[in-house]
Amino acid sequence: VQLQASGGGLVHAGGSLRLSCRASGRTFSSYLVGWFRQAPGKEREFVAGISRSGGVKNYADFVKGRGIISRDNAKNAVDLQMNDLKPEDTAVYYCAARESPAVAAPRGAVLYTDWGQGTLVTVSS
Repeated sequence: VQLQASGGGLVHAGGSLRLSCRASGRTFSSYLVGWFRQAPGKEREFVAGISRSGGVKNYADFVKGRGIISRDNAKNAVDLQMNDLKPEDTAVYYCAARESPAVAAPRGAVLYTDWGQGTLVTVSS
């Protein structure tokens, strides 16, 4: 599946952004989807994941209470709403997909087969 991430930008601390991931090419509803981020000089890390139906969601500890992941299979879309953004949230954010019958989206980046190009989020203090 081909993925396109968008929605990044420059925001002040405490602000919000809605990141979007749009898919094309295959039956999107058979894919688990995750959002990851990578800050300069750091490893790529898991942010949030969502199951094929959208019924199971999981979050990294640092985003719990501030982020909401959702999906609309009719639109081949997965969004990540990020609130109360902090300067340490500054990173390139990627969406990734894995065709799998598993219940929950995995946290390991190596387990995903398809990646979008990334969208830059910059949070100023």
